[in-house]
Amino acid sequence: MSDLGHVAWPPELIRTERLVLREPEARYRTTFIELRASPEVHTYLGGPRPRDELERGTPEVPERWPGSFVVELDGTMIGQILLRRAVGHRRPVAAGKADLGYLFLPKAWGRGYAAEACAAALDWFDGVVPGEPVVLTTQSANVASMRLAAKLGFTEVERFHAWDAEQWLGLRPPAM
Repeated sequence: MSDLGHVAWPPELIRTERLVLREPEARYRTTFIELRASPEVHTYLGGPRPRDELERGTPEVPERWPGSFVVELDGTMIGQILLRRAVGHRRPVAAGKADLGYLFLPKAWGRGYAAEACAAALDWFDGVVPGEPVVLTTQSANVASMRLAAKLGFTEVERFHAWDAEQWLGLRPPAM
């Protein structure tokens, strides 16, 4: 994966009805480690990473690059939204397109925060990189992620087998 290229970064804070999307800061390091070490968060992402490995390897300001947003609720990080180029994607239809990813702490699940934050990030993307489609890949067994993809306007392009599971690849056409 690669960044989005020449976009102004960091953007102004992105505010939704309940959330704020912003650039990562050092104060979020512990939450980034929690996200990456969580067995629940990584059920469909190949499993969690060992916490001690994350403690040693996570920089002071994690994931600081254009397209990486911290999602805050009442000033506390509850998740991350990622928009980046899928330069090395396994599927030719996705290669080079912007790819949407998201991680949320289990305590934030089931409240619509992922949909709200992803929609805001996609609106931002449409404004800074107009006319580009976006792809999303998730395990087809991840029912919640499949529902979110449909809600965000992604339609199935193909299914394929990778990482020992069936994967679903969706495409969101460019906003017009």
